[in-house]
Amino acid sequence: MKNNQLLTKLWEQYIDITPSALKIHELLEEKGEEIKNDHIAIRTFNDKRINIEVLEKAFLNVGYEAKGEYYFETKKLYAKHYENALDKDAPRIFISELELEKCSAELQETVQQLLDSCDQNAFNDPNLILSGAVWNGNSQAVYKSLLEESEYAAWMYVYGFRANHFTINTNALKGFQTLEELNNFLEDNGWKLNASGGKIKGTPEQLLEQSSTLADLYDIDFKEGTLKVPSCYYEFALRYPMANGELYQGFVASSADKIFESTDVKLQKSI
Repeated sequence: MKNNQLLTKLWEQYIDITPSALKIHELLEEKGEEIKNDHIAIRTFNDKRINIEVLEKAFLNVGYEAKGEYYFETKKLYAKHYENALDKDAPRIFISELELEKCSAELQETVQQLLDSCDQNAFNDPNLILSGAVWNGNSQAVYKSLLEESEYAAWMYVYGFRANHFTINTNALKGFQTLEELNNFLEDNGWKLNASGGKIKGTPEQLLEQSSTLADLYDIDFKEGTLKVPSCYYEFALRYPMANGELYQGFVASSADKIFESTDVKLQKSI
């Protein structure tokens, strides 16, 4: 699969459960903006069958190269980001994984059982990154049990392999000079932003500012009944030039830590 085909399929899956992202995209286009994508984020577990080394293959095969790595101690996450050596305009890819060995025995056992219950051939599918939940994630009880310890794990249980979020490249927008201007525009049009750690995460001194919407609420049909579960969100990134004049290409772990919370049920309930 070519890079543009892969990214298009990820986008189509994403907007299917995140209609707000398409609405924001169209709202900005109506203002004459051309939307460019800064990065796409993917989530997984660090089980050797589906860890970062497995998921990155789909992107390495279309010209991406590993660049930075990041640790999130509180959330027990590890991540890497990738840039496309063949296409400088291609979005960065950010893949994170939950460090299962740092989690409770109960969570580890739940994830192990989920993965063991799958057709193991599914993990060798080159399109695994587009496969969603390849396990049977239809139990509210399991979802809520995971949610008590790790919102990240609960999200993975329901949604599996897909884009967790896309990100608008704010530098490429013509009508917004700052991220604050863009945030104000979005709020004026009715969108609710993730205010954890402030609506803008990061500073010009850190060379990256980020903000994001709260995730859409999507109806999931569990065997116990339907429940609204936060799906995906839209992020906005503004990058600043380094000493050599080139824009910073990496990520700031302390900011990304708060961006992760855009899918957190607690944030949804606090607004």
